[in-house]
Amino acid sequence: MYPQHTFASETDTPAPAPGSQNSAFLEEKAFRARTVLVFGTITDIVAAETVRRLLALDAESSAPIDMIVSSPGGHLESGDAIHDVVRFIDSPVNMIGTGWVGSAATHLYLSAPLERRVCLPQTRFLIHQPSGGAGGRASDMALQAREIIKARERIAAVIARQTGQPLERVREDIERDLWMPATEAISYGLVSRIIERRQELTRF
Repeated sequence: MYPQHTFASETDTPAPAPGSQNSAFLEEKAFRARTVLVFGTITDIVAAETVRRLLALDAESSAPIDMIVSSPGGHLESGDAIHDVVRFIDSPVNMIGTGWVGSAATHLYLSAPLERRVCLPQTRFLIHQPSGGAGGRASDMALQAREIIKARERIAAVIARQTGQPLERVREDIERDLWMPATEAISYGLVSRIIERRQELTRF
């Protein structure tokens, strides 16, 4: 699903983690390796951090960026932000799925061209239509329902474009949760191939 989430206030600054110095070291190593990690629920905070890293890496060089994705999904518009920025920057992005890639995470994963979409052997993928909690006045509920339908059509169009599947089939497939292991995701057109080692990641 693409649920709405409650976000922390911008004034709520979390206390530094005990291993923050080590985390900074790992962040620096990941940056030098041109690797971006997208793990966990996709929120506006995750999207902002991911976009910031993508823009910084793109400003440094036009060499490929590796994005490793393991996420159940999250907020649709946050996924949109990452999706659009991947297509906006000059540096090509290699999408590497691992764990599970679901919902809004699948949406951002599809921002890369097929030949740059790979996954590790145990990865599972999920596609389905967006959903949202409708409440309040009848007029508000009707407006939310129309927006969900628009979002569903937009998501279906992206999946169809990026996988080569007929739009009508995609519409039918996302009516319910459609889980795919890596091999089925290849057949569907979500993934180009399965890799087991970094050396197998082709550089274009």
